[in-house]
Amino acid sequence: MLGVLQIGEAIRPFLQAYEMVGAALGLFIAYLAYRGYRRNDSRPMLYLAIGFGIILGLPVPIVVITLLFPSLSEPLVQALIQTLEIAGLLCIIYALRMEP
Repeated sequence: MLGVLQIGEAIRPFLQAYEMVGAALGLFIAYLAYRGYRRNDSRPMLYLAIGFGIILGLPVPIVVITLLFPSLSEPLVQALIQTLEIAGLLCIIYALRMEP
């Protein structure tokens, strides 16, 4: 019978692939928002695109860097990703609150 840690290691590639699908969908949403900005010259759409890009696009390269350099501090990486998520959410809030 497999232990909990062995099961976790067995499904890790599937979880990473699932994470990549989420990032790809988020970047697609950011692209659509950017197209809306370009088409309508709407600054809120620009900030919406930036927010989604930061939240869902930037953590992926950070994770890749941590895979290449496993000696990086995990709490530092998590703090960086959390900071990016907060910055992206602030962009989205700003986009929703600003006048078009």
